[in-house]
Amino acid sequence: MRKVVVVWAIVLALVPVLHGADKLRPTGTYSIAAFDPATGDFGVAVQSDYFAVGAVDVFAKAGVGAIATQCGQNSTYGPRGLELLEKGLSPEQVVAELIKAEKIPDWRQVGVVDAHGRSFVYTGKKCPEWKGGRYGPNYAVQGDIVAGEAVVVNMEKAFLNTAGTRDVPEAAPLAERLLAALDAAEAAGGDRRGRQAAALLVVRKPTRDDELDRYVDLRVDDNPEPLKELRRIYDLWERINLTQPRLKHAQDLARAGKADEARIERERALAPFERPVRANPNDAQALSTLADYLAMPVFGINDLPRALELAERAVKLAPNDIGPMDALAKVLVYSNLDLDRAIGLLERLIKLDLEGGPDDYRDLEAEAYFRKGNVAKAIEIETGVVQRNPDWSDAAESLKRFKAAQKP
Repeated sequence: MRKVVVVWAIVLALVPVLHGADKLRPTGTYSIAAFDPATGDFGVAVQSDYFAVGAVDVFAKAGVGAIATQCGQNSTYGPRGLELLEKGLSPEQVVAELIKAEKIPDWRQVGVVDAHGRSFVYTGKKCPEWKGGRYGPNYAVQGDIVAGEAVVVNMEKAFLNTAGTRDVPEAAPLAERLLAALDAAEAAGGDRRGRQAAALLVVRKPTRDDELDRYVDLRVDDNPEPLKELRRIYDLWERINLTQPRLKHAQDLARAGKADEARIERERALAPFERPVRANPNDAQALSTLADYLAMPVFGINDLPRALELAERAVKLAPNDIGPMDALAKVLVYSNLDLDRAIGLLERLIKLDLEGGPDDYRDLEAEAYFRKGNVAKAIEIETGVVQRNPDWSDAAESLKRFKAAQKP
């Protein structure tokens, strides 16, 4: 019987009840919700000494708005608030509606931004000190249980003044500005209790029917240095998930006659690959990866002279590694330089019989033979590629191009 009583005592201690709202453990601590009118992106970022804060505090919907909810956090503010924004209510009106339906409004804090750049912050009078917020066009900053007003002031300044990134000084993507705001808050003392979790969410209207609007969606749920870890995984996210969307965007900007904007977006895309080359000029893998992107004809980069120089260095450093051989073969083919050498490299790669890889190399080998003038050989190779990969539209287009060039 005693064990049962003890268990129930623990359970009751963990369950927050409304009439005991003064025992709610506040979440959120400091956060920012923001809008980038240049791209249409919305974003929210947060740090707190609260486990998995990103699961309950950050909400955004492309084309609609962004919401951060904290203190005695009410997660329903997120979806309900976005619904109200979608109906045309202003951020201030949205907050009024949320608070009107609230049983413990004095324990809530929320920041809202909409697609017109309008914003509003509400702070309940029972949220722990220091508490408060600042808002203006395109942003809302809020904090509770923080070291002082300087925390939110620094966040605001950092967001407004982060005009560039580490690599692209002309402009900063929204995610970088949000991260800068979190770093500034922490530098001013941050959460009085400490650090545990952080999150970064950026949404953008998808370009395909099979995509979500989650452009950046990262969480650090339990870490002694959550902001450092958030920055680390953001750098990985940039490399893995943002490179091709940014290159595609750059290509669209170039086609629209916006050359400067296209250059900036292209530099953003390549920055995660430039950094490791600068850090270690003798890293063969880093050299070959950057060369690979610089030689890409798909997105109109085609910096072939630099790509060739990097790929040659990579092969010299690691002559038998797959990455350098692959990069050099691509550069040689796309630049019409030493196509026989390119074919030799591709034959070596094909013989390795890498899972899922041989036909990629055969497709490039067919292009090399075509550029050499051996159209029959190009058709022979590409026909096999298409037969083995009937859904590969690019290979089918290449085969069609080769056949159209064949003399009767």
